[in-house]
Amino acid sequence: MLYDSGQALIDAPAKRLMLFGMSGLGKTHLAKALRASGEWFHYSVDYRIGTRYMGELIADNAKAHAMQVPFLRDLLLTDSIYIGSNITFDNLAPVSTYLGKPGDPARGGVPIAEYRRRQEEFRRAEIATLMDTAHFIERAERLYGYPHFVCDTGGSICEWVDPEDPDDPIMAELGAHVLPVWIEGTDAHTEALIRRFDRAPKPMSYQPAFLDSCWDRYLAETGAAADSVDPDAFVRWTYARALAHRQPRYRAMADRWGVTVQAADMADLSAPDEIVAAVARAIDAR
Repeated sequence: MLYDSGQALIDAPAKRLMLFGMSGLGKTHLAKALRASGEWFHYSVDYRIGTRYMGELIADNAKAHAMQVPFLRDLLLTDSIYIGSNITFDNLAPVSTYLGKPGDPARGGVPIAEYRRRQEEFRRAEIATLMDTAHFIERAERLYGYPHFVCDTGGSICEWVDPEDPDDPIMAELGAHVLPVWIEGTDAHTEALIRRFDRAPKPMSYQPAFLDSCWDRYLAETGAAADSVDPDAFVRWTYARALAHRQPRYRAMADRWGVTVQAADMADLSAPDEIVAAVARAIDAR
């Protein structure tokens, strides 16, 4: 690991952390708290995906929908209007909207073949963004003068990593530059996340084999045709299974390359010194 003791992290003139775990457990809250100090560069993986690697895809998708409206089509063809993605750290909706949900197009769904294609685009974009981490560490210090760096990952990082391979290329690269910190939730957190998702189901990214397994099983259990699946019903059905699928992968990543902190212990922390101290204790507890 990057730091061989908690004190080594505390004393480090350039602290480098990577927060990972399920969406909704506080990664971005902690990253924002560090950034607010003025000494930490906040590298948002989802923001980088949406601006650097999928920005054109997102804008083109919006234009394709606009082209179906005669009034907007004429304006686009004469370069009279501009359509772009207004993605921010606090509004990452353009990425999830592009991913979409598989199922009946009449209910806002995306045909499964197109959905798989967009999933693959996202997979490539997220891996490229993660591999950009070292570049942004150097850039943050050289260009902006930030001594410390926090990488705020998306929940799907574990889908592209092989946690059983000690030479996994993604984690080997990340582990050389940042300390991976898993924010682990409890069963109560999981239940709360499932209830929240049930109220407002959102697009997600899945490992291809996991997606295929869930899709085939859902069709078999419901008897629905692929083009008649209720998109929200499918992603609700899949969500709890995705959590169960990801949990052991997160744990293996933390055991092999990083440390684990409890979401409950981190929830009320806002001072950088408190956050660093909690991670330092996790290092010493390994």
